[in-house]
Amino acid sequence: MSTTSQPEPPSSVPTAGSKARYWHGRVNEHGKWITDHCGLRQPPGEELAALRAGLGRGAFTEPRLWPHYSTPTDGRVTDELEAEHAALSLYGLHQQGQNDAMHRRGTSTGRALRALHERFGEDAVDRRVAAAVSATTVAALVHRLKGLVTQLRVVHQPLDYDQLLLDIQHWHYPEGRSRVRRQWGLAYHLRRPRPDDEQRS
Repeated sequence: MSTTSQPEPPSSVPTAGSKARYWHGRVNEHGKWITDHCGLRQPPGEELAALRAGLGRGAFTEPRLWPHYSTPTDGRVTDELEAEHAALSLYGLHQQGQNDAMHRRGTSTGRALRALHERFGEDAVDRRVAAAVSATTVAALVHRLKGLVTQLRVVHQPLDYDQLLLDIQHWHYPEGRSRVRRQWGLAYHLRRPRPDDEQRS
């Protein structure tokens, strides 16, 4: 693949008139489930199982996912379509058995992974995160994210699936990978000063 500058991937939010991402139709802008006359619009278990069936597979190889794609296609599998497939599959894993919505706008992947420190220990999580961001292919990245998303599910930590979709899409290009790594790393290692630190400075 050429290392020349690539065009910027489009926004993960579909344009007017196109189909919304799977996770958009169920949560409001605050990340809470939308309520209708039938109650909360949580994803049915069979739909989440269909999404999980895409793990480790390419876009359009699992028929149960076909109704849930929103990316337009002219008959070819694009980087955006592969990224949406990966995000859908990871979302199905993340949302499994959760009462709260695991898509939360504005919660970056790096910030979400930071929450794992409190539960699983720094060294173990650091190794898993380092392995994920060291991936040089989208397939390797998604495979390594699978274990991290499973841990996020355990601690009930949501993340922004629109942003994750874009991050996976950028991962196809060397410049994009570098940019996403930097963003994840800064958010993951963010340490806000404690009051006693400020007093010592």
